[in-house]
Amino acid sequence: MTASFRVLTTGYADARVAGTVTLVIDDETVAIVDPGMVADRRLILDPLAHSGLAPEDVTDVIFSHYHPDRSLNAVLFPEARFHDHMAVCHEDIRENRNADGYRLSPSITLMTTPGHTAEDVSTLVTAVEGLVVLTHLWWSAQGPADDPFVLDREQLRASREKVLALGPALIVPGHGAPFVPSSSTPV
Repeated sequence: MTASFRVLTTGYADARVAGTVTLVIDDETVAIVDPGMVADRRLILDPLAHSGLAPEDVTDVIFSHYHPDRSLNAVLFPEARFHDHMAVCHEDIRENRNADGYRLSPSITLMTTPGHTAEDVSTLVTAVEGLVVLTHLWWSAQGPADDPFVLDREQLRASREKVLALGPALIVPGHGAPFVPSSSTPV
């Protein structure tokens, strides 16, 4: 089984900030990863509509962590279950669970990857392209090599090494376009 993924909007972090927002579809699972800050909500909703989906079709929303640039637009998806590092929430029900190894579908798995924050989660997607990792361990392919907000540099390095050891075909970073990891990808 393989999932499909599509970047709905590519993020950036300079004078202004927007998060990269991604759609992942695996059979009945329609997930949005990091529906955070964007210049206009249409930058999320229009590409979703072009994919033939309405906000109500989204079954799951995944937060890599709880900064506003990752979570601000979660309310756009009223039917979704919400996933973080320690729970799944839907309406007024909270199910505690560890995200590490949690499978949303046969091709979508969560992995704890502390670094940018202690609660970071990366989304692993088995896609036609190979393994695609949606993560905030990297801001973009262009950097910064060292996360300026990291509290524990060694923890970030360990999580980056953990992801790179999986041999991902693509990394979808927190504030940039997908990139192919290489020997020059910062650890």
